[in-house]
Amino acid sequence: MTTSPNPAERATASPYPERVAESLHPDCPDLSRLGPTPADALLRAKAARAEHDDERRTSIWSRGFTRRRLIAGAGMVGVAGIGSQLVTTRVSFAAPDPETQAATNTLVVIFLRGGQDGLSILVPGADEHLTGARPNIRVPAGALVPLTRGFGMHPALEPLRGYWNAGTFSMVPALSTPDLSRSHFQAQDCLERGGRSSTSITSGWLDRTLTELGAGTTFRAISESTTLPRALVGPSNAIAMTGIDSFKLSVGAATRARTTEALERLYTGFTHPLRTQALTTLHALDAAARIQSTPYTPGEGYPNNSFSKSLQDIARLIKSNAGLRVACVDLGGWDMHTGLGTIDTGDMQRLLKPLGQALAAFAKDLGSALGRTTVLTMTEFGRRLRENASGGLDHGHGSVAMLMGGGLKPKSIAGAWPGLAPDVLVSGDVPGSNDFRDLLGEVLVKRFGLTTANLGRIFPDHSYRALGAFA
Repeated sequence: MTTSPNPAERATASPYPERVAESLHPDCPDLSRLGPTPADALLRAKAARAEHDDERRTSIWSRGFTRRRLIAGAGMVGVAGIGSQLVTTRVSFAAPDPETQAATNTLVVIFLRGGQDGLSILVPGADEHLTGARPNIRVPAGALVPLTRGFGMHPALEPLRGYWNAGTFSMVPALSTPDLSRSHFQAQDCLERGGRSSTSITSGWLDRTLTELGAGTTFRAISESTTLPRALVGPSNAIAMTGIDSFKLSVGAATRARTTEALERLYTGFTHPLRTQALTTLHALDAAARIQSTPYTPGEGYPNNSFSKSLQDIARLIKSNAGLRVACVDLGGWDMHTGLGTIDTGDMQRLLKPLGQALAAFAKDLGSALGRTTVLTMTEFGRRLRENASGGLDHGHGSVAMLMGGGLKPKSIAGAWPGLAPDVLVSGDVPGSNDFRDLLGEVLVKRFGLTTANLGRIFPDHSYRALGAFA
């Protein structure tokens, strides 16, 4: 039985459950252990509701995914050997020859899952409050790659210096979702749906973006994964795959031809969802085969890891003019409650170094196509200002987004930055001074030609205001 705090405890109780971050690993906080303050109770109720909503949405979408998996995985109609690939389109799109397809702008969304610490990436090096709060893990001001507005970049991201100087790389600080949550689940769900946790919207913001962009090619939206991310869930077409070279059938041409003929005969005279799904899968395989037939040699400098291989795959699709509009990649490992380290050792530099190398190699690989590409990194939340006793950082609020590609305002750090003084912090967190929907909206307006009316349908509970990241 939970008892009420005594008067002294009540008088000093924080309006935000700070000890959750300090005493627990709040990965969707252990609801049974949240305390008796009103803020604790509110977080408990919101997390429980979010979990219930996710179970309901998972049930709804799993039925559709099951049908699609049957088509893509094969026993039903002979479309065998596609393995874990998943085509999730509900509309049959043509698959034009990539050589005749006009070049198009592409958005590459990299989700840094776990809650990346923005103050280790984009560092206000001279801020005395940062120095005092992180005596053991701060990045020394003299080690930073100098940028602008008093900020510097972690030295592990040195490979990106040249792109900053060229005006094709920038960052946005103090970026956040509208909800103040330290739950990975809640914050990721909010970010990927593109709204508040209380919204009734069930589709992802990228799915709604594809609807506003209109019809496209089979490969207009992909996720380099075995399942679609939350942001791509919805009625628009998208493909989850683990590499363009593995997106193929293990059957001969004769079997493939018989399969297509059988499908056409089976559903002649009327439209059936299974026919649409099967034929769309075959269209995707046709498009993939044409891309696979063109030799591709990745550019130099990619680290040898799965994240780099995903970026190579995306670069190949962009350069093949396959009509790619949206690509998603995940990179985890950013939940650094312990062992964050220094500029030379620890988890932060261990992850940042290959990230910087991979992004720089990706940009170099794209060549002139970088001008029609926008790379955006996102994370569910930032970390606390003050380091913990384990040499790490607990869950916070405001984070950092990285941008790379064409159309950026050169050598610019966009958005508001209130500093780190105690009176601007949110219960010890970096404030969320810049709404993530404003940054996403600016990308869509400046790089894809969408209007504020389009944005009203993509982010229906938000009034767009550009942050000034793009020229």
